[in-house]
Amino acid sequence: MSVYLYRWGKFAYRRKWIVLPVWIVLFLILGALGTQLKKPMSDDFSMPNLPSERATEILDKHFPGMSQAFQFDAVTGTYVIGAPNGQKLTDPANHQAIEALIEKLNQLDIVDHSTPITDPIAAAEKMGCLEGQPDISKCSGAPLNVLNKTEPDTVAFFSVPFTLKEFSDITADDRHAAYDVADAARNAGLTVEMSGTIAMEQQAPSGKSEMIGMAVALVVMIIAFGALVAAFVPIITAIVGLSAATSLILLGTSFLSIPSFTTFLASMIGIALSIDYALFIVSRYKHELAVQELPEEAAGTALGTAGSAVVFAGLTVIIALIGLAVVGVRFLTFMGLGGAIAAAFAVLTAITLMPALLGAFGRFLFKPKLPIIAQHDPEDDSSVSNGMRIARVIAKAPAVTLILSVIVLGLLAAPAAGLNLGLPGEDSMPKTSTVRKAYELRTEGFGEGSNGVLKVVADLSDVPQDRREAAVTALRDKLVSYPGMDYVTEPRWSGADKAGALLDGVPKSGPNNQATKDLVREARDAEPQLKSDFGMEYGITGTTAIYADVDHVLLSKIVPYLAIVAGAAFLLLISVFRSVLVPLTAALGFLLSMAATFGATVLIFQKGKLGIIADPHPIVSFLPIMMIGLVFGLAMDYQVFLVTRMREEYVHGKSPTDAMIRGYHHGARVVTSAAIIMISVFGSFLLESDATAKSMGFALAAGVLFDAFIVRMVLIPSLLVLMGKWAWWMPRWLDKIVPDIDVEGAKLYALRGQPHPESVGVPAAS
Repeated sequence: MSVYLYRWGKFAYRRKWIVLPVWIVLFLILGALGTQLKKPMSDDFSMPNLPSERATEILDKHFPGMSQAFQFDAVTGTYVIGAPNGQKLTDPANHQAIEALIEKLNQLDIVDHSTPITDPIAAAEKMGCLEGQPDISKCSGAPLNVLNKTEPDTVAFFSVPFTLKEFSDITADDRHAAYDVADAARNAGLTVEMSGTIAMEQQAPSGKSEMIGMAVALVVMIIAFGALVAAFVPIITAIVGLSAATSLILLGTSFLSIPSFTTFLASMIGIALSIDYALFIVSRYKHELAVQELPEEAAGTALGTAGSAVVFAGLTVIIALIGLAVVGVRFLTFMGLGGAIAAAFAVLTAITLMPALLGAFGRFLFKPKLPIIAQHDPEDDSSVSNGMRIARVIAKAPAVTLILSVIVLGLLAAPAAGLNLGLPGEDSMPKTSTVRKAYELRTEGFGEGSNGVLKVVADLSDVPQDRREAAVTALRDKLVSYPGMDYVTEPRWSGADKAGALLDGVPKSGPNNQATKDLVREARDAEPQLKSDFGMEYGITGTTAIYADVDHVLLSKIVPYLAIVAGAAFLLLISVFRSVLVPLTAALGFLLSMAATFGATVLIFQKGKLGIIADPHPIVSFLPIMMIGLVFGLAMDYQVFLVTRMREEYVHGKSPTDAMIRGYHHGARVVTSAAIIMISVFGSFLLESDATAKSMGFALAAGVLFDAFIVRMVLIPSLLVLMGKWAWWMPRWLDKIVPDIDVEGAKLYALRGQPHPESVGVPAAS
C-alpha cells in the first residue's frame, strides 16, 4: 500500500496540471448531473415487520382506509380549540364560531370532502354527554372535554381529512391555508391551534453550521501550520469532496427514494473527515520537507505513510456506516450509505487531489510564515513540544493516568443508566409553534395521553357471532384494568355482523413516556389468554405504539450491529498494527468513550442540565445506533493517526516507552487539531432549529471530545507503556496469514535504498 501511494504521490505532484483538470472535470460533471437529474427526497421513516403492522392489517380488513392515517408520511391534521377565559365552547356564540370554521374548512381545495368533518359539540350532544351527569363509559371518548371536573366544555378537537397523500406533497401555501382558515374563529375569541403533519414544516439544514465549522477549521489549521496558504488547502479538498458526494447522492434520487436526512449526515461526515485527512497528510508533508531533499519525495513519502493511515482510517468509517444496513431500517441504511459516500470522497480527495495541490503550491505552501505561531516546527525532533511533555508524564506514571481516565469516563457515563428513547413528536416541537401549542392545549383539556391514543383493533372473524360482544367487553375490561390506562372508549363495530371492533385506549402518560411504552407491551401480552378464551385476535397501532415498536427494534439491533462493525474493524486494525492487543484496547477504549457520550447526552438533552436545552425530551431513538457507528469510525481514525506513528518508531528500533513518547510527539498536534475541527463541525449543529440535528451534533461532538482527548491521548498511551513489548505481539501463525500493508512505510526506504531517518534529540523516558 505505502509503495503504491508513494509512487502516486510523486506522480500527482509532478503531473499536477493533469490531475487537477481531471478533478475539475469530474467535479463539474457530477455537479451538473446531480443538479439536473435530482428529484425530491422522501421523508419516509417506515420500518418493516413492526408488531403494529398486525393492527394495520386488521384495520384494512374491517375498516378500509383508516390505516393510512398511521403511516409515517401520511398527511394528518387536527384542530384543537380552547374557549375564552370564563366561557365554554358550548356557549352559543362559541359554538357558532366552531360551525363557521368547519364550513370554511369544507371550502378548502386541500380538504377531502368525501369524509364529513365532525362537529365536536354536536358529537358530544349526540352521545348524550351534555345533559345531566355524563356517563364515563359513553363520554370518555367525546371530542369535547365534558369529563374535566375543573373546567368542563372548555377544550375540543376534531380531525380533518386532506386530499394530499404524502408529507412531501404539502406546500407552504397549503400549510398557511390550513392555519389561516381559523382566523375568523380566533377573532371571535377562540384559541385555535393545529397539530398533525399538515402543520409541520420540512426542516432543512440552514448551511450556517457548515460555514461555522469551516471557519473554526480554518483558524485551527492556521495555528497548526503557521501559514495561511497551507490552512486553505484542506478547506479546498473538503469543499470538493463534500460537493462531489452531495452531487452523487442527489443523482441517486433520480432512480431511488432517498430520505432527506441523508444529506445532513453526509455534510457532517464529509466536512469533518475531508479536513481531518487533508490535515494529517499536509502535516506529514511539512515534516518530510525538513528531512527530504526534493519536495516531490516529501509528497510521495507523506502520501505513502500518512496516506496509508488515511486509507485505513477511512475504511473503518466506511465499514461502520455501511454496517448500518444490518439494522434493517431503510432510512438508517440510506443515511449510512450517504455518510459512507462522503467518507469515500474524503479519502479520495486526500490521496489523489491533495498531492496535486501540494505540487501546485510547492514550497510556497508554508510561506509566508505567521509570526509567533510559526516560531518552530512542532515535529522537529530537537524541540520539546507540549505533546512530548504530556507523553513523558504518561510514561512516568502510566497506572495513575490510566486509572484517572477510567474514573472520569465512568463518572460521565453514570447518567446513561436513565436513558429514555423516543422519536421526535409534537411535544418536541418549538414552544412557539402551533403544533406544540396544540399539544399543550389538548393536554390541558384531556390529559397528556390524549396526544398518543392507542388504536386497539380486534379481528372477531373466528369468534362465534353470539360471543363477539362478550369478547370485546373482556378486551376492554382488560385494557381498563392497567394502571397506566386513563380510559378506553366504547367499541366501534365494523358492521352489523360485528366481525371487527375498534377501541381507543388513552394512556395517562405521553407518547414518548416509558410508562406508555410499557403499557403497549402489557396490552399485547394479554392477547394469548383472550385468544384462548374467545378465539379473538387483536393488534395495537397508532403513533405511540409505532414509536414503541421503533424503539424496541433499534435497541435490539445495537449489539449485533456493534459486533459486526467492531469485528470487521478489529480484523482491519490487526493488519494495520500487526498486533492483537492494540486493536483490542482500541475497541475497549471506544466502549468507555461511548458510555461517557451517552451519559453526557442524557444529562444535557434528557435531563436538561447546564441550561443548554430549555426543553428536555427523550433521546431520539436512532441516535444511539447512529452515534455508535459514526464515533466508532472516528475513534479508529485517531487510533490509526496516533498509534501508527508509535508503531513506526517501535519498528525502527525504539523501546516501547520511547516509541510511545516519540510517536506522541509527532502525532499529538495533528490529532488535537483534527479533533478540535471535528468537535467544531459537529458542535455547530447545535445552532440548527431541528431538535434531532441538535442532539446528534452534540452527541458526536462529545463523542469525539471524550474519545480523542481521554481515550486515544491518555488511556491508550498508558496501556501501551504498561503492556510494553506485549502491545506489539502477534502469534506467528497469524503473522503469516495477515497481509503486510506497511502503514509505517518501511518498504519506502527499502525501495530507495535508504535507512529510516533516525530521530535525534529526544531523551529516553526515565
